[in-house]
Amino acid sequence: MGGNVILLSILALNFFANIAFAFDPSPLQDLCVADLTSSARINGYACVDPAKVEADNFFFSGLRLAGNTSNPKGSAFQVAYVNEIPGLNTQGMGMARVDMVENGFIPPHNQARATEIFTLLEGSVEIGFVTSYPDYRHYSKVLEKGDVFVIPIGFVHYVRNVGAGNVVSLSTFNSQNPGTTFFPHVLFGANPGLDTDYLSRVLALDKKIIGKF
Repeated sequence: MGGNVILLSILALNFFANIAFAFDPSPLQDLCVADLTSSARINGYACVDPAKVEADNFFFSGLRLAGNTSNPKGSAFQVAYVNEIPGLNTQGMGMARVDMVENGFIPPHNQARATEIFTLLEGSVEIGFVTSYPDYRHYSKVLEKGDVFVIPIGFVHYVRNVGAGNVVSLSTFNSQNPGTTFFPHVLFGANPGLDTDYLSRVLALDKKIIGKF
């Protein structure tokens, strides 16, 4: 009898844990291809008429080619989320390709709604994340071709090319819209912008330097 109680307790905990970690809306029918033109405001997207669903709703060719790395960061970030693949609606997943030239990097950022599994396809990178207040623990690893690294949900993380050649990686997320936020963009690209005096004091930088961003 005691064994049955323990088993039922474990099953109950697992059930409620699955609910707690189910961030994206779960499908209630076979297909809910996103209607990207709908004005309905729901958590996710409204479904198109199942009679109008096509194979192309589940297809995307945008990750087959390298992104444009001709920028100061020397990197390109290409996503395959629900806006690119409407068939991902309610499926709870997304993908992204990263390309980096030598010395390229991806700035500190996070995914507010997803855990990331980073798989390195070509090159050598350092990847790391920092935990939250009050510890701010830094965990990092140098990856080689074929290596995998997990970024827990919400943590600030970064990637930089530490090899002699180009980098190609593929990331998967347990959300159709992971909510990626690049922190340099938050500080210097917000609309309307953050107060220059405030940024100067927070970052311990001269206002003239802040004004260049």
